[in-house]
Amino acid sequence: MQTEEPHTPHRIPEHIAIIMDGNGRWAKARGMNRSMGHQQGVVTVREITTACSNLGVKFLTLYTFSTENWNRPADEVAALMSLILTSLEEELFMKNNVRLRIIGDLERIPEAVRESITGLQQRTAANTGMTMVIALSYSSRWEITRTVKQLARLAAQGQLDPENIDEQCIAAHLATHFMPDPDLLIRTGGEIRLSNYLLWQCAYTELYFCDTFWPDFHEADLLQAIEWFNRRERRYGKTSEQVTEA
Repeated sequence: MQTEEPHTPHRIPEHIAIIMDGNGRWAKARGMNRSMGHQQGVVTVREITTACSNLGVKFLTLYTFSTENWNRPADEVAALMSLILTSLEEELFMKNNVRLRIIGDLERIPEAVRESITGLQQRTAANTGMTMVIALSYSSRWEITRTVKQLARLAAQGQLDPENIDEQCIAAHLATHFMPDPDLLIRTGGEIRLSNYLLWQCAYTELYFCDTFWPDFHEADLLQAIEWFNRRERRYGKTSEQVTEA
């Protein structure tokens, strides 16, 4: 019996965010070192990036390394930093006309890694296709705390009236100010939580959780997630009748 190839959904999310979970468990299940799972996860990043670009996704945000991940064993952190340094191949971005953006606390990133990714960000700045956003040394609480401090300083300097602070003002000072909120968030690996990822931005995001480990997540799985997204009714507080009328 042949497996039917998933078709391209008719409605493509403008912004997809992904929590790439399960690399370590994928490797452990195969008797491998956890770093091997992260290496295989890079292969999946390349496949999904290319697929999203071809589908017409405008923004793809990948949770690559959280501020909490600094608490992992030192050898694993070092391996991850080394992998980031070698895995972001310029060819992937240029071939797919993809622009790279980085969000996170880059001051904590080793200098060699920081210089490499910021250089690649500059070299891809003129690309006009999809924007891939790497969330590196990022957490939502870090981001919101940083934003509160920025607004407090502006208010203390008399440059901002506290009464004028609204949702739009806060969003404009977040690390993600240059892109829309995610339409669809995908988390692989079987966990059902956001893990301090884009908490402000995901207020009305459709959340898709699957058991597949990230190294086993392929284009067909991406299409399945987008098909699920197509079946969702995005009401934003309205009734179904109001959405239908609109």
